[in-house]
Amino acid sequence: MKSFTLLLLILSFILYPLPSSSSSLFKHRLLRTEPSSTKQTETKISYKTKYLQQNLDHFTFNNNLPTFPQRYLLNTDHWDPSSVGPIFFYCGNEGDIVWFAQNSGFLWEIAPMFKAMLVFPEHRYYGESVPFGSKDEAYKNASTLSYLTSEQALADFAVLITYLKHNYSALLSPVVLFGGSYGGMLAAWMRLKYPHIAVGALAASAPILQFEDIIPPQTFYDIVSNDFRRESVTCFNYIKQSWDEIASRGQTNDGLVQLTRTFNFCQQLNSAEDLSGWLSSAYSYLAMVNYPYPSEFMMPLPGHPIKEVCRRIDGGPPGTSIPERIYEGVNVYYNYTGEAKCFELDDDPHGLSGWNWQACTEMVMPMSSSPDFSMFPPYEFNYSSFEEECLKEFGVKPRPKWITTEFGGHNIHATLKKFGSNIIFSNGLLDPWSGGSVLQNISESVVALVTEEGAHHIDLRASTKNDPTWLIEQRATEIKLIQGWISDHYQKNKVIFDM
Repeated sequence: MKSFTLLLLILSFILYPLPSSSSSLFKHRLLRTEPSSTKQTETKISYKTKYLQQNLDHFTFNNNLPTFPQRYLLNTDHWDPSSVGPIFFYCGNEGDIVWFAQNSGFLWEIAPMFKAMLVFPEHRYYGESVPFGSKDEAYKNASTLSYLTSEQALADFAVLITYLKHNYSALLSPVVLFGGSYGGMLAAWMRLKYPHIAVGALAASAPILQFEDIIPPQTFYDIVSNDFRRESVTCFNYIKQSWDEIASRGQTNDGLVQLTRTFNFCQQLNSAEDLSGWLSSAYSYLAMVNYPYPSEFMMPLPGHPIKEVCRRIDGGPPGTSIPERIYEGVNVYYNYTGEAKCFELDDDPHGLSGWNWQACTEMVMPMSSSPDFSMFPPYEFNYSSFEEECLKEFGVKPRPKWITTEFGGHNIHATLKKFGSNIIFSNGLLDPWSGGSVLQNISESVVALVTEEGAHHIDLRASTKNDPTWLIEQRATEIKLIQGWISDHYQKNKVIFDM
């Protein structure tokens, strides 16, 4: 068995190799439940659902290729065309765009202040924006999936913005890009690739450096592990010990039956590795959404969910086995409401499966787990095994150097200082993806906003009465910077207009 598997993360939201001995590609495992986006959110939102026919391939002139309908959500309630109000454009991630719109309350809250139009475009191949008439057809093979790339997605966004500007007589309206996780990466890259399209970008939790050897490959898992260690060393150690315990039990005659019962699965476990993947997924997501207040972004969770997980793991009475402790802890993530009767392994309620293809082509993010600092099993990224799995799953070879060739990454500080402007990289150090982002100011206009207690793009979420002071101050800084970009745009265009 190869030490390889791919596990889907959201706002991410990014596939990463899991430290286990599974040899297959599989979707992120979630509790069978309705997506949290269907539940009431704190911020009231309203929008019109619209579609624009997009070219399947923006970079050829093959008229025989079909077009596809790109869905986008539009709100013009506060937009003031008479004063050339700005356009706030969220760069859609790898999932249903409604979900992202409902979890980006910051944009909805500041739109009235700026008299801004809000646009939430859906990323091609996700949600309803599927080519070839159906998801089954679009995902059929490498030939139909070949148009699922970040470059094509950015071109979709550029075409849509140009269309909206003409259709709404908004040629002078400045466009500000927003995005979190993969969407944040797209926002930063679009600002660099299409500087004439948008005046600035807020790239939240955007790991644009998570490629090749730019950062140490163990960074992600080390941060997840540190998030647990800071709450409880005992909890950290229980988790670290659990992998061998689970593997050993899985090899006994009735071990998988016992583990199925202990962890309350709806169907019989096929291997202990499946359970390990399910647990690793929960720990990684918990680190991402370790918000200081209750949230329902990934799952209904309490505030400071890792603290609650460790309280339950550590709090088992004498004689409680390690698997039983782990179950009590991970239940915080998968069943905090207590509504689940049992757990499924293979659900994808947010429609994220297209990321498997993206990870096997251009979004190659090497990750390892160190034996000394990580609570996960030791794991070294093996590109040959990774390539073999992608060939087996999709019939394609990954291009690990393509993203840095297309968008840059090596010596990023010099590149951004010379060619970049008006980009905010916001990160919280509790977020495991922060290790792959820009954490230092590059120039006066390429700014890093870093918070010690922040989790995954928390600044894009709706404000709450429980927001800590540092978060309120961070959002205020972002608003001030965005105001500066827009003001500069108006001043420059007034001069051109007067001339």
